[in-house]
Amino acid sequence: MLEIKPIFNSLRRSKAGAMMLLIQIAITVAIVSNAAFIIYDRINYLQQETGYPEQDVFSFSVLTFGTDIDKVQQIQKDEDMLRNVPGVINAVHMSEIPLSGSGSASSFALDADPTDSKTARSAYAFGDENMISTLGVKILEGRDFTQEDVVIQTTPDEIPTVTVVSKGFADDLFPEGDALGSIFHFGPYPIKIIGIIEKMKGPWLKDRAADNMILFPLVTEQTFQKMIVRTEPGQRAAVMRQVEELMLANYDQRVITSPQGMDDAKQEYNASDILMMRMLIVLISVLVMVTALGIFGLTVFNINKRTKQIGTRRALGARKSAIVRYFLVENSLICVFGLALGSIAAIYLGQALLTHYSLPALDNTYVVVTAVCVLCVSLLSVLVPANRAANISPSVATRSV
Repeated sequence: MLEIKPIFNSLRRSKAGAMMLLIQIAITVAIVSNAAFIIYDRINYLQQETGYPEQDVFSFSVLTFGTDIDKVQQIQKDEDMLRNVPGVINAVHMSEIPLSGSGSASSFALDADPTDSKTARSAYAFGDENMISTLGVKILEGRDFTQEDVVIQTTPDEIPTVTVVSKGFADDLFPEGDALGSIFHFGPYPIKIIGIIEKMKGPWLKDRAADNMILFPLVTEQTFQKMIVRTEPGQRAAVMRQVEELMLANYDQRVITSPQGMDDAKQEYNASDILMMRMLIVLISVLVMVTALGIFGLTVFNINKRTKQIGTRRALGARKSAIVRYFLVENSLICVFGLALGSIAAIYLGQALLTHYSLPALDNTYVVVTAVCVLCVSLLSVLVPANRAANISPSVATRSV
């Protein structure tokens, strides 16, 4: 017999403690289920494939103040020099650094007039024919750039006529799968797609169009330049230590700054997400611990208040298991109502986060798993004081009256 009726009557006589514990359990379920889902979502986000060999790629910036050189020719010299460094696979000058959180983006249309045309938003970058090799991305369809494709821009109207795009952009603008060889427009300029890359993330991983990236074979003369280098596995650190000295030896009227690995740049961009995930883990731990302590404390309080009752039952022949079962059932009743209330609150909280913060919709599996875990924690929290109550001697209980 689970003695449900006597337990209900006992709880009715001490409503305050039971209600506080019920509310505490409900709050724990509502917050922990949503926090756990957000953590899982952030882990998937942080572990997503970018398409780049991040551990082998690094970038740095070049600020040229000398005026006695042709900057475009110097770019070629720098790239050739870096390629000859032991451990380097390729190097390229690019207008933007992928995964850095900084870059350029625009809307691209099928027709020159975007008003009545399908459009897709994408990040884009300029560089020469070494971009794809240096980035380490894989061409799924079509071909890479050749030296003949590269445009050396001297006026704003000089725009390349071909491009290589990510599969994300190709599927976005050409959902029927006919992107290769098709033409889209960058403003009034028609651009032909000659290659499609399997996966190539843009500068902003949190952007809705994070999978959309376009590479243009274009080199411009600039005072501030960005260089990307890909090394053999395990050689990046050694090459990074040499790069400033080598670049200045090639031409000393400039400043080399910000050497940074691609994975480090990605981690820096995601620093706020990592911090939020850690804070949520701490929040979950604290909430579960406080709930367990609350259950433990209420059980101890009830035992101290019912010493005479427990002693009398023991004197009448009640087994220790019956005493333990009594407190487990009592706690389970409170917990079940708290879990039901908390589950409803978790669903509403998840909808609110979806509406106001554009977070993914809460998976109800997390609510169920959280409720089961909280129930297990609550039962474990009761076991120690319940066993202590079961060991009360009938004679000690009688003397305590």
